Amino acid sequence: MARPRILKVISLGALSLLAFVGASLAESTVAPVVQGTVLVTNKGDRTLSLIDPKTNKQIAVVPEEGITGHEVSASADGKLAFVPIFGNSGVGKPGTDGQLIRVIDLEKKAIVATIDFGKGVRPHCPITCEKTGLLYVTTELENSVAVIDPKTFKILGSVPTGHPESHMLTVSKDGKRGYTANVESGTVSVLDLEARKLLTSIKVAPRTQRISLSVDDKLAFTSDQVQPLLVVVDTATNTVKNSIPLPDYGYGTAATPDGKTLLVTIINRNLVVEVDLATMKLGRAVDVPAAPQALIVSPMEPRPMCLVTPAPRWR
Repeated sequence: MARPRILKVISLGALSLLAFVGASLAESTVAPVVQGTVLVTNKGDRTLSLIDPKTNKQIAVVPEEGITGHEVSASADGKLAFVPIFGNSGVGKPGTDGQLIRVIDLEKKAIVATIDFGKGVRPHCPITCEKTGLLYVTTELENSVAVIDPKTFKILGSVPTGHPESHMLTVSKDGKRGYTANVESGTVSVLDLEARKLLTSIKVAPRTQRISLSVDDKLAFTSDQVQPLLVVVDTATNTVKNSIPLPDYGYGTAATPDGKTLLVTIINRNLVVEVDLATMKLGRAVDVPAAPQALIVSPMEPRPMCLVTPAPRWR
C-alpha cells in the first residue's frame, strides 16, 4: 500500500478529535450525503464540523449546545454522531463535570437526542464497535467505561477500569477487549467487554496519554508524558514489549491500513513521525501545523490519507 498523505486540515479554532464517517468505505451502508465525511469537534466554538476530505472544505457546522464536546464517534451506519459533553477543563483539572452525550443526525445536521447520565461523570472518548453494535464511552469520574445502545440511546451498564482519569479508549475489532489510557497513574487497563470486568492494569509510564491498537490488535500504543517514549504493549501477554525513543513527547497514534506503520504526533515539534512496526524503528518525520494532537488514517484509495488536528487550549 502507498504511503499515506499528511493533509493540513483547515483551521476551525480549538479542535478536538476527528472521526471518519464510513471508514470502511467498501462495506459501508452510510447514506451518500455523509459517506466519507470527516467529523471534528470544535472545543472553542462548541460545535461539530462536517468536512469533505477530498476538497478540505467545511460543509456544515452543528451547535453542540454544551460546554464542551472533546471527542466524537459516528454510528456504524454513518447516520449519527455521538458527542460527549466533557466540561470546561482538561483531564484531571478543576472545572465543570459534564453529564450528557449529544446525538446529532448527520443528514438533518441537528441534535435529535441526548443521553443523560444524571450526574457529572465527564464523558469523554466514544467508540462505536461495529462488531457488537454497541457504543462505549469513557466516564472519567466513575473510573469506568459506559456501555450504551446507540439505537435506543439507553445506558446498558459499565465496565470498571480500576483507575481514575481513564481518558481514552480503544476497542479490539472483535469487540471483546477494551484498553484505556489512565493518564495520571500511567497505566493501561485491559477490559473484558463481554463480561464487563477489568482483567488487569499495566504500568506503562509515570504519566500517559492516548491509546490505539495495531491493525491486527496484537499491539497497543500509548505515549509516555514524562519521557519522550512510545510505549508498545503486547496484548497477548498484557506486558510492555518495547519503549521507542521519540524526538519529543508523543501524543496521538494511528496505524496505517496495511498494518506496517504507526503514525505518532509530536505535539511540541509540529511533527508526525513514522514507526516501522516490523523493526520498531523511526522512519520519516513530516512537518504539520502547530501542536498536532489527534490523527486518523482513512483507507481511501489510491493512497490512504492522514488527517491531523492541532491541540486545543485544554486536553
